[in-house]
Amino acid sequence: MANAHKHKQRVLRGIDDELAAEFDAFARQLGGDRSSITRQLWEWCVGRPGTELPQRAEPTGEAAQPDA
Repeated sequence: MANAHKHKQRVLRGIDDELAAEFDAFARQLGGDRSSITRQLWEWCVGRPGTELPQRAEPTGEAAQPDA
């Protein structure tokens, strides 16, 4: 089959478009994509040997403001 994916697709629900766009931009900055970062996080969560948490983005906007 020409259009068959190599890997089974997983779907995440409840993620708004703005968050998805921010996450995609962050993943590109790291030289990856949404799937690579998500896979790394899942592997870390289940304790696969040799895995580390993905690098975290620097806070921007209101998140970067210290509490007054």
